[in-house]
Amino acid sequence: MGRFRVLEEIALADLALEIEGDGLDDLFATAARALAELTVDPATLDGRVERRVTLDAPALDLLLYDWLAELIFLKDRDRDIFPEVEVRVTAGTPSRLEATLRGGRIERGATVLHVDPKAPTFHRLAVEPLPAGRWRATVVIDV
Repeated sequence: MGRFRVLEEIALADLALEIEGDGLDDLFATAARALAELTVDPATLDGRVERRVTLDAPALDLLLYDWLAELIFLKDRDRDIFPEVEVRVTAGTPSRLEATLRGGRIERGATVLHVDPKAPTFHRLAVEPLPAGRWRATVVIDV
């Protein structure tokens, strides 16, 4: 399972993250989990929402941007947060993501809120391979 950490030295008013995964699928799944955990306490979600998402983008970094933007859009439009995802990423031109999202709806008085992400940014956006098939991404999110 991948990991993430907040990079406090990169953005003062935004939320900068470094995300690592055991492969592209794990990297994108970890990015979704990070976004969910930074937004709410996942244990306070009802866990009854499931959705499928398919995205295409000309490059992996743009696919990550679109992925995070889609998750934030679903939060804003439907109040849905997805800490559990199954992701399949295919690198290429275009790069493609297919995912099954599982989570719950933000419920007033029941869901513990943290930050309210507004959008990913292109500042420092990067997706890069590491040794042994691992991947790393850096992303700054406007909060």
